[in-house]
Amino acid sequence: MNFSVEDQSPVKKKLTIEVPKEDVVRELDSAYKDLKKNAKVKGFRPGKTPRSVLERMFGKDVRADVSGRLIQESFIEVLQESKMNVVGTPEIDPPELKADEAYSFVATVEVQPELEPFNLDGFELKKTMYQATDEEVEAQLQMLQNNLARMVPIEEERPVADGDYVTVDYEGLKDGKPFAETQRTENFNMKIGDGLIHPDVDAGLIGIKAGEEKEITVNFADDYFNEKLAGLTVAFHVTLKDIREQHLPEIDDEMAKRLGQFESLEDLKTKINENLSMGYGKRQEQELNEQVFEALLGQQEFEVPESLVAQELEIIVNEAKQKFAYHNTSMEELGLDDAGLQEKYRETAVNQVRRHMILGKIISQESLEVSDEQLENGYQEMADSFNQPADVIKQFYAQNPDRIDVFKHALLEKQAMALIIDRSSITEVEPELETPAEDDKSE
Repeated sequence: MNFSVEDQSPVKKKLTIEVPKEDVVRELDSAYKDLKKNAKVKGFRPGKTPRSVLERMFGKDVRADVSGRLIQESFIEVLQESKMNVVGTPEIDPPELKADEAYSFVATVEVQPELEPFNLDGFELKKTMYQATDEEVEAQLQMLQNNLARMVPIEEERPVADGDYVTVDYEGLKDGKPFAETQRTENFNMKIGDGLIHPDVDAGLIGIKAGEEKEITVNFADDYFNEKLAGLTVAFHVTLKDIREQHLPEIDDEMAKRLGQFESLEDLKTKINENLSMGYGKRQEQELNEQVFEALLGQQEFEVPESLVAQELEIIVNEAKQKFAYHNTSMEELGLDDAGLQEKYRETAVNQVRRHMILGKIISQESLEVSDEQLENGYQEMADSFNQPADVIKQFYAQNPDRIDVFKHALLEKQAMALIIDRSSITEVEPELETPAEDDKSE
């Protein structure tokens, strides 16, 4: 078999592969022999149909089947011989197979870039020593306090004021007709001043009483985040159903007990401190990793295969959609679509592919392996993050063996990062104080 390789870029190759005529003849002969055994052709006994008849009746299908098999087998053989590290799916536009000729086809493939060994010594890193403050603990307590708050209808008969909690029914009409983007919604809970529907609606409700109705005209800005509403004027018909006030529990032992897992307020504060410290630990790790990658990227430049970027981008976009769904928000409400998300996260995807390639090179260069103990620790760490027993995680991978290599590689990447950080010089620094922007400074 003959083949040639044309470099279109450091990570993109054009393969021209030629299957010898004798191989084509042999595969066609074999295909027609198999077909002859099983073909049912009117006027001929089973196994007695002449090849000329089979060619006339089934030739196109046979040639397509044979060409597909020849492409697959020859492509694999070329990859083995050339030792190309192909990623993604090859682009092949198969030509028609001819019975009396060699079969040539072109395959465009992407390959892993060839990376030089990385220098892993002498990195100077800064580790910010974050600590949970009393103010942060208090903010967490207030958030929990708000979560446990009761909303109680007010006893006095008075109009709505700024800061009130209300329940409304509303519908937005465009040119006097129902509009899909502002469809009728009942029993909508909101706080006056938060602008959940639109700030103009909040302002329009101030001064009316429970049971009253009002039409409020809303002029959406030309740059409004929902493009379907941008620049429109919509008349909102709003019915105020009730005005409520928020009853907050005292931040004390009783509130802690209501959360179900604490005996006292001090127990709750301790857990909040632990969670904040854990979050800061992850932030420290992320910042150290970013410094390491910045240093590694500075050692050599390389292109990345577009197919891997596309795969990574798909993962990132899907995760973004899941977050939107978790917060009961759709892309349409944010004025986004798939194309917009892909454009927004493309650079992130490229950087992520670069990082995986760098770590893959370091894993190979340092001959890193996952020990049984490290695998067990990995299972336990994942179990803790999902609040599940480690046996459940092990059973999942036992039932999905195709995913175990991905899991092990993730552990190897963490091992590579730990190796580099361990060899680095780390300076501990205090967190920088956030200063107000110039516009926020008092005159």
